Amino acid sequence: MASFYKKTVYDWLDAQWGNGAYTETSVWQDLNDYAGVGHGAGETVWATAPPVLTVRHMQYYGDMSLLQKTLPNHVRWVDFLDKYFDPGMKQKGYDEELSEYHGQKSGLGDWLAMRGRDTYLTHTAFYMAAGRCVAYVARKVGNKSLEEKGLAVAKKIQDRIVRLYLKNGKDNFDFPLGSTSHTPGPEMSIFSKIVPAEKRCVVLKNWFRRSGHTWPGDEERLFMKHISEDDVNSMVKTGEISKRGKDWSMGWSQWQGHFRYKSESPQLCVCTIFSALTRIIENLQYALKTLSDYGYHNVALQKVSGFGFATPEYLLRHNATTMWESWWRSEDLYSRNHPMLGAMAEWMSSSAAGVSHYPTTTGGRTILFWPRFPRSAKTLEYASATQGTAKGDYSIAWRFEDLPSDKEYTSGVATIRVRFVVPPGGEGVYRPPFAIVRNKVTLAHAEVVPDMIGARNAARDECTRRRNNREGFPYSWEYDRSKEKWYKLESSKRIGTPCESFLFHKSIDQTQWGPEDDISEAFSVREDKKVGPGLYEVLIREWPLQEEVKGSGRIGNIPEYYNSKNMGSYCSDTSTAEWDIDDATHII
Repeated sequence: MASFYKKTVYDWLDAQWGNGAYTETSVWQDLNDYAGVGHGAGETVWATAPPVLTVRHMQYYGDMSLLQKTLPNHVRWVDFLDKYFDPGMKQKGYDEELSEYHGQKSGLGDWLAMRGRDTYLTHTAFYMAAGRCVAYVARKVGNKSLEEKGLAVAKKIQDRIVRLYLKNGKDNFDFPLGSTSHTPGPEMSIFSKIVPAEKRCVVLKNWFRRSGHTWPGDEERLFMKHISEDDVNSMVKTGEISKRGKDWSMGWSQWQGHFRYKSESPQLCVCTIFSALTRIIENLQYALKTLSDYGYHNVALQKVSGFGFATPEYLLRHNATTMWESWWRSEDLYSRNHPMLGAMAEWMSSSAAGVSHYPTTTGGRTILFWPRFPRSAKTLEYASATQGTAKGDYSIAWRFEDLPSDKEYTSGVATIRVRFVVPPGGEGVYRPPFAIVRNKVTLAHAEVVPDMIGARNAARDECTRRRNNREGFPYSWEYDRSKEKWYKLESSKRIGTPCESFLFHKSIDQTQWGPEDDISEAFSVREDKKVGPGLYEVLIREWPLQEEVKGSGRIGNIPEYYNSKNMGSYCSDTSTAEWDIDDATHII
């Protein structure tokens, strides 16, 4: 993949116009140039992909030659934006103070979202990102003057966004005439560290005021006319549909997700169900990562562990084998095989399981182990993931143990067992999750690493057996072409089959662990702990189980959070609010 992405950047360099404008795609196709700021530039978000991809390539693969080769081209792109961005935006109808802007002007923005699109924010934020990228690359190659130039551009544009998006005095980080109904909302600006430190908590709190809505799509309305009365009643009971005028209508949720069926063990793997989301392409990562990173991982899990319209589960129930280009069904307009699973899959491994590249690492040298857990084991009982790097595979798995016998898992306490592996020559950082109370936490290092390859193979064989037994989704929606009607097919599927990690396979149960290191204090203050190669086990005892926050219904908001006076210690920690020039993860 390193060579593939490197070539992609080089293709963009080949397509760059003489005036410095980057095209929308790495091979110019005149696809959506109308959405850019003119003079040959692609839409700003898409055209800023070359410098962003260069930075992420350095984070993952550490290729200095790519930085040295591309820096002059990225500088030319920033120079182009400095010259043409403001006049181009004015020509597209954006006034300087956004006093006449109501959202969704020229620009692609958060393409095919359920909400209206805030195209000004996406245009401008990626202009800022272009400056950050130049600063990052210049720092790595030792060019101080270009580093300062990139930082100056980034700061200038960040300050502009902050001024305009706090101008309404509502602390919701919305454009002046906005009604908190466009995407991306404040989540992109929180994740990318645009929001000022002193405003981060209140902006985060006000984000939870946003709600979902019913959906008037033709395909969905037709679907509702086809299904049985029993299925309609079931969907009413779960809140999946509600009245829109006189008709039943599906609805999309900003926050909520609900289980339609219970599996033996709610779990997360790369093949599981997801839940109610409002956008599919650009803003997915910002919404999920902001929730998980700022102490509201339980809400992110609710968004991706349920069912219904505007969810990947909805796609899978309609037998999708890849992501669609839109959340809604379209038989003739949008791609049914779109490469848009990346942000979702990355969140699953980095946040739900807990393994990702450390923000400031280069060449994948240091990996962050940061597992986060739901309030209730009913939402998710275990998760696992593996992150491949040039140093080898970093793996993590966690699970609830000693769960209450009532199967509700919303009260009492449980134990959480976490295991992770750092390969030879690798470096890891273990970051404790957000703790509800002070817990007894220990860390142990395996005295001898067991046969991990054998355990992986055995676990894979066991998972294959379960999939062959079709232990996944119990039904799907099918279309009868002869009757021209949708119907529910009660038939189990391979997809959705729960499989546990090789790190908990019985073949390594006899691992000899070294002395347990009490890390309770570090856990309580969320202090990072560096770890070297080997197999590790963390035990978190007496983790309190709680009911998930329900908010005001499937398409409602969450008063419990926007009325809260305490948004969490991480939110108020100003040391994490500013973007670090070596941080590739939060560059945008």
